[in-house]
Amino acid sequence: MAFTPLPLVDDFLVNYHLGHALLVLFALSVVGTIPLDSRKVVALNASLFGVVFFVTPATQLGNDPFTYRVLGVALLVIAPVLFTTARE
Repeated sequence: MAFTPLPLVDDFLVNYHLGHALLVLFALSVVGTIPLDSRKVVALNASLFGVVFFVTPATQLGNDPFTYRVLGVALLVIAPVLFTTARE
């Protein structure tokens, strides 16, 4: 029988929840928009993730959903400021 590494992957991923995954996706998307050199794209990205963090059910965000909700509200406040101050 062939060895499948699924139990190893499952043991690694059991310690993380949707809040961690969204945070990693947000960080990777910000890093991905840096080469575009557009503050408007970063602002739109931040506003999108602000809505996602704010709307995600609290049961999916782990033990402390308040942290992710506050991050969502902060992104929703900062993103329009970034968008209006962008030159391009």
